[in-house]
Parts: sequence; structure tokens; C-alpha cells
Amino acid sequence: MSRTVYYTATTLDGFIADPNDSLEWLLRQTEEPPDDGFIDGVGAIVMGATTYEWVLRNLDGPWPYKVPTWVMTHRKLGLPATGTGSGADAKTSGTEDDGNAADAGKGGAASAPDIRFAKGSVSDHYFEMCTATGDRDLWVMGGGDLAGQFADEGLLDEIITWTAPVVLGRGRPLMPRRLDLELLEVGSSDPFVIARHRVIGPLLEDSPAE
Repeated sequence: MSRTVYYTATTLDGFIADPNDSLEWLLRQTEEPPDDGFIDGVGAIVMGATTYEWVLRNLDGPWPYKVPTWVMTHRKLGLPATGTGSGADAKTSGTEDDGNAADAGKGGAASAPDIRFAKGSVSDHYFEMCTATGDRDLWVMGGGDLAGQFADEGLLDEIITWTAPVVLGRGRPLMPRRLDLELLEVGSSDPFVIARHRVIGPLLEDSPAE
């Protein structure tokens, strides 16, 4: 069954980037990116404009994701050098989800990437996103406010965090919302602590008194 999952690295004090949107604190943790199998189960991706621009700035080769990718933005953004397309709410030319779970995540696709710029509420595009997953997971890549928008609409199922042994003091928050969560699983992959939580809903204390 398809899940909508916010999957991200974070610092111990709950930031996903420093105030300048730098991830140097994360990139120095390990030479090889950890692999827990999550990417293989992804059928579509959604990210905000800041995350998209960070990916573009740090590309070392072709667009790394084979699955349909939504970029939620009110701005006109460019495409990777290998892509073609135009306009908000328009997707680039490229392959649709081919139903092959082994090809779901990273891996240099030969064809143009399927990147779809979208504006408005995440709920306006949610059905299309879920349809594109082919019963695999929808990965909310970031940032935290975008994940919060899914939570606001009751559309966020789980949060998976890789917590690095770093304290930034300030930066871009992991989740600028007040939510109750249920711990489903916890583990470690040196130097990270990995936790998977189910999103229950708004913080109980914020519920109107009956």
C-alpha cells in the first residue's frame, strides 16, 4: 500500500539545513550515502523550490531520479541541462513510472527527467502524485514546511529521520508544526540514529476543548 513519507536527515536539535541552506554538516558524516532500501520503494517524489535548487546546484551528472518528481513552487524555475519542458503545472518530456520497483529511485536515467512544476495546495495535486507512484511510496523530500503542508491536510503518513551527531543551534527546521507521532521503529547506521514515526495528527493539546 502506498505511503506518503517525509524521509530526511536532521541534526540532533531538529534542523535539516543551516541558515544558509548548507548541508556540509551532513555531507561530511560518511563517504558513502547510507542505503536502507527506502529509495527502491519510491514511486514518485515531491519537493519544494529550495530543495530543488539545492539538487540542481549540486548535480554531478544527469538528474538522479527516474520517477516522476513534483516541484511545488510559485516561481518560474529552470530544468536540469538534460531536461526539456516549460511552465508551472507542466511536466517535462520523459518517461512515466514504468512499474519497475528496482528502477524507482536514483540511477542516471537515459531519457529526459519527468519533472512537474506545480503551484497551489499540495492537496490539489495529491491524487495525481499517488496515481504516479504505482502503489509505491510518495517521498516528500523536503523541506520541512512542505512536509508540514502535507501534515496540515492529513496526507502525511510517516516521518523517517536519519539523525546526525550534530547540533547547529539554528537553521531550517525539520518540521515547523505541532504534531503527535507514534514511534514505529528505531535503529542505527553509524553515525546516524534512524527513527520511523507514524503521524497521528495535530498535537492533542492544540485540539479545541469540548
